Amino acid sequence: MGKVHLPSQRRLIQLYAALLYNAHARGFIQGEIYTGPMKAVCVPGLNCYSCPGAVGACPLGSLQNALATSGKRAPHYVLGILLLFGIILGRTICGFLCPIGLLQELLHKIPVPKIKKSRLTKALSYLKYIILIVFVVLIPLWYGLKDYPLPAFCKYICPAGTLQGAAALLAHPDNAGLFSMLGALFANKVLILVVILVLCMFLYRAFCRFLCPLGAIYGLFARVAIVGVRVDKSACVHCGKCVRNCQMDVRYVGDHECIQCGECMKECPTKAISIKAGKITLHGNEEKPPKKKRAAAWVAALLALVIVLAAAHIPAEEKIDVAVGSEVGMRAQDFTVQRYDGGVYASGGQLGRVQVINFWATWCGPCVKELPYFDALQKAYPDEVSVVAIHSELVTEDVEAYLAGYDYQIPFALDADGSVIASFDGSMMLPQTVVLDENGVIVYNQIGSLTYEALEEIVLSCLEGEK
Repeated sequence: MGKVHLPSQRRLIQLYAALLYNAHARGFIQGEIYTGPMKAVCVPGLNCYSCPGAVGACPLGSLQNALATSGKRAPHYVLGILLLFGIILGRTICGFLCPIGLLQELLHKIPVPKIKKSRLTKALSYLKYIILIVFVVLIPLWYGLKDYPLPAFCKYICPAGTLQGAAALLAHPDNAGLFSMLGALFANKVLILVVILVLCMFLYRAFCRFLCPLGAIYGLFARVAIVGVRVDKSACVHCGKCVRNCQMDVRYVGDHECIQCGECMKECPTKAISIKAGKITLHGNEEKPPKKKRAAAWVAALLALVIVLAAAHIPAEEKIDVAVGSEVGMRAQDFTVQRYDGGVYASGGQLGRVQVINFWATWCGPCVKELPYFDALQKAYPDEVSVVAIHSELVTEDVEAYLAGYDYQIPFALDADGSVIASFDGSMMLPQTVVLDENGVIVYNQIGSLTYEALEEIVLSCLEGEK
């Protein structure tokens, strides 16, 4: 942050944070989500896990998923990391390290009439705490105890997920199959995104102030966060200019609504406000920065940008064209899964037949909708084709109850540790269908729904190739 008051420095830090969070440039080029080891690490700000460029996990999504599986394990990591972020930085993350915060501020620069803060906006600022309790904690926890994961905020509200995840993936031509998965829920989320983006033009940081549960969490650490805006009480004359000119709904400098941006420093006539880490001053209130320091700041900024861009273009590990792999033309790795009827499904024992492997889940609407297609395919080609529907490992207890209401003949199995779908480069983006020829070579491996006609065409091309 430096010791000089340069408003442009905060904007640069926001930009660097957004670039660092989404440094996997290859993901945008290939239309794929990064699933490497860094994805297990939470970034501080709101940044969608499903963004093609995201190199880390979103703490809010991680919290919901942790609560959704709390019946199986305690969410120690995500609670610990949120506690760490909160105690060290608090809502400084909102002001400096959140890409969605940067987007909101840029939208507010659009020249339209602005709505000033009032008693109404101050009252609405508590809405985010209600959203935190209901959509981030209670709903995921309630369904998690029933072994039915439901990250409610991500699924029903989150604009970052719609913009960074869905829109970014759908924009890539290789993901055209995902359009078949869209429905009323996606339309509702797009509407919510549009409303929020428009509101941000008229209201400063509308999402941050009224809806963001991550900001609500960090706001709880306002009194104890190590880094933040501090007021020298001996120099303060209580003129109130800092609060009056702040665009957030603060009652005083540094409270739970303060995003610690430091913009109030330029309003203080006695220079009583600074950004500190404990007793160390990180950002003072000098009127004009020395030229050398200004030049050094810009050199550091350019150097950081070069490093970020270089990291974003580091080539992924080259794939070796071996016999076993996950891409079309490679032989699939043999696997064995436990069937719900008590038997096992071993892919190695199905050689000589076309294998159709469907990864699905009860909570995935498009998955459920296409199950009859796989069942019909098995009935149409009982001798030539072997179909198996493999369920996600996140839900185990309600699958049999769900299947009891149907008369499917295909075997259903459980991917107990997620290793089978991982062997096909899969993720929690469902449904995913894999087709193997009679030699176990992959001829189709795609995420997204299929029609029966498309599925049958793939299978018939394999059968014709055998003749």
